[in-house]
Amino acid sequence: MSPTPVAVKICGLTRPEDAAHAEACGAALLGVILAGGPRLLAPERARRVIGPRRRGLRRVAVFGAQTTAEIVRVANHLEVDVVQLHGVHDVDTVQQVQRETGRTVWPVVRVAGTQLPEEAVDLAGAAGALVLDALVAGQLGGTGVTLDWAGLADALSRFRAEVPGLQLVLAGGLRPSSVGEAIRLLSPSVVDVSSGVESAPGVKDPVLVQQFVQAAQSAMETQV
Repeated sequence: MSPTPVAVKICGLTRPEDAAHAEACGAALLGVILAGGPRLLAPERARRVIGPRRRGLRRVAVFGAQTTAEIVRVANHLEVDVVQLHGVHDVDTVQQVQRETGRTVWPVVRVAGTQLPEEAVDLAGAAGALVLDALVAGQLGGTGVTLDWAGLADALSRFRAEVPGLQLVLAGGLRPSSVGEAIRLLSPSVVDVSSGVESAPGVKDPVLVQQFVQAAQSAMETQV
């Protein structure tokens, strides 16, 4: 049986040259942060970093506590392909953003331990996708904290039975040295990395980016 393709997302980009390098290395998704933190970009800067829409690449804008109207306005202005929602967002928000932008929406749930939050099923059912990230008090993401991949395997198996066709986006402490193990244990659709390929917050290390993409690709090739 052929392995299921796993796409790589390089997130928290702040420099056009880092985005170009990630794309050249084979990343399928480029992400910019509009949600706060050290990688926060203003919309016009975000546009310059990820560039225009183009074939074979998806551009992701990550939002946090903004109102639904603001999320819709900025997502449409940037013409991104995916809207990623951190923070407290419900099914109504997911559906409204879908309707008013026509874009794919990725709600995020933050996990501590080996169980998914109660709202995960409803969010994933509405969006067809779900981002898993580590729960760290006071921070929305990009923390470098690793999820318990082995411990989550059983919960995710049951979860997938409840949400057929789920697109699982795995974040939380991924690095070139560990992404292969995460893919083996949880079979995500997308692996999402930010701090794990940086030399400083928002500054991507070109060698680590290349190593991460290659490690993800190697993991796919060895899946049976």
